[in-house]
Amino acid sequence: MKESDMIDHRRLGRELELFVSDPLSGAGLPIWLPAGAAARHAVEEYVRDLERRAGYRHVYSPPLGKRELFELSGHLGYFADDMFPPMRLSADDEFVLRPALCPHHALVFRARGRSYRELPLRVAELGGMYRAERSGVLGGLSRVRAISLNDAHNFCALDQVGDEVREILRLIGEAHAALGVRPAGFRLSLRGPGEKYVGDDAQWARAEELLRAALDGVDFTEGRGEAAFYGPKIDIQVVDAAGRESTISTIQLDFDKPERFDLSYVDADGSRKRPVMVHRSLVGSMERLFAYLIEVHAGAFPAWYAPVQLVLLPVDDGQADAAGDLARRAEAAGLRVEVDHAGSLGARIRDAARRKVPYLGVVGSREAADGSVSLRLRDGRGLDPMPVPDALGLIGRVVAARSADLLPGA
Repeated sequence: MKESDMIDHRRLGRELELFVSDPLSGAGLPIWLPAGAAARHAVEEYVRDLERRAGYRHVYSPPLGKRELFELSGHLGYFADDMFPPMRLSADDEFVLRPALCPHHALVFRARGRSYRELPLRVAELGGMYRAERSGVLGGLSRVRAISLNDAHNFCALDQVGDEVREILRLIGEAHAALGVRPAGFRLSLRGPGEKYVGDDAQWARAEELLRAALDGVDFTEGRGEAAFYGPKIDIQVVDAAGRESTISTIQLDFDKPERFDLSYVDADGSRKRPVMVHRSLVGSMERLFAYLIEVHAGAFPAWYAPVQLVLLPVDDGQADAAGDLARRAEAAGLRVEVDHAGSLGARIRDAARRKVPYLGVVGSREAADGSVSLRLRDGRGLDPMPVPDALGLIGRVVAARSADLLPGA
């Protein structure tokens, strides 16, 4: 456990000022501090752009809904133990914090009539949901009560499901590669014994058949009893620094919600057909994702989502103006930059290293005079002084490429 303790995301979260848990906020309700919020924002922008380019349409929906919504969806019947109690505003007006986004996305689909020409309809949202987790299982960002989920629901014709699932698997792989996620394995999560599932045997058999076909050529294990209450799923697992396994990405097939919400589309022959609802998350919740990323990178995020990408260090007060001008140019280039004046140069270099900043820019009298900067990399390498546009271009290329390396083409 000594090695695990060294890279525990809770300790690193405190040291790097990424997030804080405060008793006044409540257990399982962490607050993202500016550094953590900057990293999270960069990841959210990337995921939204990845989805947009893959044909997803983003929506906003409220984090709560009327009790009747979750009765209709089946959550109150099958998931109530994990939900917060309803909030009663009057005798016939009760609201519930949602435990999932799928009921609202079903309402998006049925907001108007749909045609087969619109399918697959991919509805995405990075939205809030809430789980009434027991206090004993809460910890840092890995298990929380307020969850910001990268979620989507793809409404397909039955014959589109296989291709859709395979494309989702490709997108998951692309996102994982950019973020530095290292999957530990794939799991096909299936029904187990008991009565916690909805739908008939034929639906479950068909859904399982489709997922198995999509996993052709992929090594996976089976998890009996790990399915969602409405359908089987593909779970992509990761292992944290302490050796604990969890799900980071998921694809779930659902024949049940389209029936419950009476969803339909007009097919080419004019008949009405039910869509299949594919639940998917490319990177899971922001909380669990960052619990993993903090540990797998030991706090040293790739430059593209590092909270601060460049710290400028004027050697003394004589270079303050030159450092300030360089900071403004870096900001205009889209970089997250700070100027550090406080203390000795050595102390400032050590502080930037402690904060895992990818690039340090030292500005001495020579650099200030000729418009250059000396870059030092987080891994200890130093570069010869170079013109400011070249330095900013170097960092910009690494960031744009979402590279794990700190030098272009390394």
